[in-house]
Amino acid sequence: MRLFKQAIVFVVLLGVAATACNRTEKAEKEKSNVKIVKGLYSFGPEMKSFTLCEDGREYWVADSVKNLELSYSKLGFEKPYEPVYVELEGYIAKSDTASVSADFDSTLVVTKVIKISKEIPDGPCSQ
Repeated sequence: MRLFKQAIVFVVLLGVAATACNRTEKAEKEKSNVKIVKGLYSFGPEMKSFTLCEDGREYWVADSVKNLELSYSKLGFEKPYEPVYVELEGYIAKSDTASVSADFDSTLVVTKVIKISKEIPDGPCSQ
């Protein structure tokens, strides 16, 4: 009976270790897909969204460096949700279904703010 209990504990620990390794590999894979994106960012009390200029897809924004929201606030808007042009470095991840971001299929995880401006350039972003 004691050997049986040890075997069960071993199997459970092996399962936990395998799950932990799988999550680490998934996070590393997402971070290896870092790219530069250009689009419009809107920020307010209940919304952080990014619209890609090239095709209009919308993403929830997770600001991993905590610099994007600060830069947006420094632009001095009187009202929230005013769009600004941004160039960001980041990667796309699946949205968490238990939060507000569940309204979006994907989340843009920002790793670096390259440019933020009130001036929206002519072209696909100005529509």
